[in-house]
Amino acid sequence: MTLSSGRLSVALLIPLVVAGCAPDAQIKPNTVSYNNERTSVTTVGAPPTVTAQKSAGKVVTQQTAGQYFIEFRSRYALSYGHTYVIFGQMDKGGRVISREVAGLHPKSNSAVPYVLGHYIPVPAETGESDGDLDDRYRSASWRVMLSESEYRQVVAYIRDLQARSHFWQATVNNCNAFTGEIARSMGYKTPGIWLRPQQFVTRLREMNGGPNAIGYTGPAG
Repeated sequence: MTLSSGRLSVALLIPLVVAGCAPDAQIKPNTVSYNNERTSVTTVGAPPTVTAQKSAGKVVTQQTAGQYFIEFRSRYALSYGHTYVIFGQMDKGGRVISREVAGLHPKSNSAVPYVLGHYIPVPAETGESDGDLDDRYRSASWRVMLSESEYRQVVAYIRDLQARSHFWQATVNNCNAFTGEIARSMGYKTPGIWLRPQQFVTRLREMNGGPNAIGYTGPAG
């Protein structure tokens, strides 16, 4: 979903009975949390599993992990919230030096596809949308550190998912569903796709991160 004030008047007329990628009223406090347990990433197409890698009896932490990451994120907007992922590389100091966005949203700057998409599938895009990288609009996030080999597997799956994701539909194939597929390919459990974006990412973090994924999430709008 994209951030556009021109869509607000039309979006307010939609009978919003679905919760996936549902509207969020205002900008809330930012939320960032990290998964400090390394997870093994499954090969694309293999049954999902999550296992903590241990060394000398201790869980390997993000400080000893590779400088690659994927972040499951949700954001607020004037009309609709959005769920998506940011993935890339950091330098040794922890600063992001490259990043890319993947998320499912209607392929248009018009409000019409958003209205129609509540009833029928509409053409979709799977890249960055307005506001995705603006921290002022972030409502929740969960960052997972990856080794280079794990990262390459995740990126390969994202590329494949993007290549076969052509339509958006609010109740069946929304932004939560797209993001959830990426999470499941990594072996994570996922919540229902009809949650609000903030709730979806927060629940995803709680279901998989345990005590090492503690963070603050702003109150629901």
